[in-house]
Amino acid sequence: MPLNTCIYHHDDCLQHDPGPQHPESADRLRVILDALKSAKFGSQLQFIEAPLGTEQQVLLAHAPHMWEAVLQTAPAAGRAALDADTVLSPGSLTAALRGVGAACAGVDALMNGDTNHVFCVTRPPGHHATRDRSMGFCVFNQIAIAAKHARQQHGIERVAVVDFDVHHGNGTQDILRGETGMLYLSTHQFPHYPGTGSQAENRPGNIHNVPLASETEDTQYQRVFAREVLPELCSFEPQLLLVSAGFDAHRHDPLAGLLLTEITYRWLGRQMRQVADKYCSGRLLSVLEGGYNLKVLGASVAAWCEGSLQH
Repeated sequence: MPLNTCIYHHDDCLQHDPGPQHPESADRLRVILDALKSAKFGSQLQFIEAPLGTEQQVLLAHAPHMWEAVLQTAPAAGRAALDADTVLSPGSLTAALRGVGAACAGVDALMNGDTNHVFCVTRPPGHHATRDRSMGFCVFNQIAIAAKHARQQHGIERVAVVDFDVHHGNGTQDILRGETGMLYLSTHQFPHYPGTGSQAENRPGNIHNVPLASETEDTQYQRVFAREVLPELCSFEPQLLLVSAGFDAHRHDPLAGLLLTEITYRWLGRQMRQVADKYCSGRLLSVLEGGYNLKVLGASVAAWCEGSLQH
């Protein structure tokens, strides 16, 4: 089967509105979709409407009281805050459920052999949402839900999650910690929000954090990734590869201090494609996390997708 990417998206994701000054804006999705639709590899992309996720899917990774807290906080008008950074508008709950639905439907499409790569162009992001609470712009943790869905619905025994967002995915680590057959690997600026992600939190075969100093640039990052992440990932021999694809480690992103460029995002796409092809029968799913400079976000995502289409 030729390599292709299914882009899961729904316009409901544009209706999440945390406020005019909030960096996590709907324009993020608009610039990404524009970049993908105009990309030279556009013929290899298939755009699919994301379904609504369900309460049952959310509860794969989150506690019932967290689900209830989101339902009770979601406003019919105006805005309401789950925490200082995570603000809901009337469209936010539906947007978040589209993200959950995209991730689970994407796993199904991969397992059914419909595609080689799913990319979920959804918002709000998810990797800071812990089992018990939403935080850090994130309502539900789509990538952790996808991992649990793959196990429950498809019997996948070994699922790996690679997170290259500039912020540590404390929520994904919290949900997957102690789970046999689940491996979480994260590269992130440290110390930085949310304060987690030190090597002291690592657990063999389950949690592998690779903290990075501010001003780490492309060559340094790729060297560290090849030395610290790829061997751990390959020794795990995952049957499904999931990626928290955050693009806020870009040198021009306003929320952090790493110095990556599109060169590294294309390189990461190639690396993840090679791992997926070798161990996962080609199955690769990525979910949009951060990335807040609208001038470089579209090109960064396009570079990641282009890399993932290369053998």
